[in-house]
Amino acid sequence: MKILITGNMGYVGPGVVSQLRATYPEAILVGYDMAYFATSLTNAPYLPESKLDQQLFGDVRTMPAEVLEGMDAVVHLAAISNDPMGTKFEEVTLDVNYRSSIRIAEMAKAAGVKNYVFASSCSMYGAASEQAKTEDSELNPLTAYARSKVASEKELAPLAGDGFTVTCLRFATACGMSDRLRLDLVLNDFVAGAISTGKITILSDGSPWRPLIHVKDMARAIEWAITRTPDNGGEFLAVNAGSNEWNYQVKELAEAVAEVIPGTEVSVNLEAAPDKRSYRVNFDKFKALAPNHQPQVSLKQAIKELRDGLTEMRFKDGNFRDSLLMRLKVLTSLQETNAINEQLQWVRESKKVARETELEIA
Repeated sequence: MKILITGNMGYVGPGVVSQLRATYPEAILVGYDMAYFATSLTNAPYLPESKLDQQLFGDVRTMPAEVLEGMDAVVHLAAISNDPMGTKFEEVTLDVNYRSSIRIAEMAKAAGVKNYVFASSCSMYGAASEQAKTEDSELNPLTAYARSKVASEKELAPLAGDGFTVTCLRFATACGMSDRLRLDLVLNDFVAGAISTGKITILSDGSPWRPLIHVKDMARAIEWAITRTPDNGGEFLAVNAGSNEWNYQVKELAEAVAEVIPGTEVSVNLEAAPDKRSYRVNFDKFKALAPNHQPQVSLKQAIKELRDGLTEMRFKDGNFRDSLLMRLKVLTSLQETNAINEQLQWVRESKKVARETELEIA
């Protein structure tokens, strides 16, 4: 089996690569990434990409069709991956997350790829109601990131068929330790605050609901999806990926962290405007379709793993929300140094400048 993983050098990718390598030791694994976060390694014992057979560097907006030749499956992780980045780079978000996803799917189908796995999101449900959201619930995307996922699913659906199976995994909010850790995620943020300052500052009143999933469990879901057949969910499937037990209110998450890390002080912002990004999600369908690939990591295990990982990193940065462990900060830092432009494309030296430098050296 030959598998392409786009966006493999982000937060989720290292775990996916590790899971697929362990499950399919003889498979040919190929990564394709822009490499914005290549150096954002966090206590990694070795370069995660060493488990790949090949690492390609490129922009999914311009990925050539030949990359897909001979592939059996595509795991499409590449995306502008959170709400703050989506707000700052809205049009780029639509290009990367939506238009490129459809273009790559079309090329994959033409190349004879059997399975296309799209990393979608539960954030498309938007605001909470009394009932947990199912796959048939009304979609109410509140951010550019969520809107990009809704648009992608809508156009991926008619592409499925004729031997091309499409699986959209509507993931809960990611969490957990990674070889490229992000702290711009709710549980990761709380553990970082507890470790660095002994305090957890909840920016809302703590009442919003969040479904969570550990990055290792995301990888297990992807392992299932890359070999899914139409008799298990249909040629096109959009399914909530997570666990019913992992629906928590934000304040519950903070309290769980404080229980694992004694002495942690939890504060809420009672004056905060209501956070409309609040929803509970029903994961019954995923449990029925993928009984052998259900989430295995508990909330307490996730917190302990983050605690231990940050401690081993000697993490003590109380201002981490302004650090390079925040993905938006990495991108703005690359822009400030003129490494990437406003379209988030790498800036290449002109031939003229290169030639002048060559002459000076000579």
